[in-house]
Amino acid sequence: MERGEYLWVVSLFFVKENKIIFTVKMKSSTQISTIFPTTLERAFKTPMLCDVTKIHTGYSVTPRVTHCTEDETWGKKDGTRKIFMAKTSSFKGGEASLDKVLERRENEYWKIEISDFKMPSMGFEKFQGEWFTKQLKEGEVRVIYKYTMYSKSLLLYPFHWLFTKIIWRNYMRHVLENVKKLAISEAPYVNF
Repeated sequence: MERGEYLWVVSLFFVKENKIIFTVKMKSSTQISTIFPTTLERAFKTPMLCDVTKIHTGYSVTPRVTHCTEDETWGKKDGTRKIFMAKTSSFKGGEASLDKVLERRENEYWKIEISDFKMPSMGFEKFQGEWFTKQLKEGEVRVIYKYTMYSKSLLLYPFHWLFTKIIWRNYMRHVLENVKKLAISEAPYVNF
């Protein structure tokens, strides 16, 4: 997908009582990139294996992550963790979502999914995050950070598209900067 592209996907249709029934699932994506002055391994592992509370520190409407549990398999394909977030005016605090590693290609690519929301999700069904790394030269790594937001509400889709392109993109910049600082400082990994 190209930058700024969005897509409507007809995901399911069937016949019931001589009527065609279908559901529409929409998605919108955004991505950012930067250069990390660090090793390929640090640029690849830091966003997923460092302390999540130092990465997702809260920004705008997104609360900070306080901790995670059931993370013994995190960092491996199909590994999961439960995410807990701080209290805000719209969230009582506590368990917020489930993270799952969909794909891991060592020193190249991560794909994760955030779902099973326990906090107000504004009608989003799930989020999928992607992290691409490519070494340009020794000590210089290009990082591409991408998110795709899935919506099953046609009514809310225009809001979801704007949220993805403006609010979430700014949140991603904040996260990317936190990850960059941790990678450069060689912060310890908490999951192996």
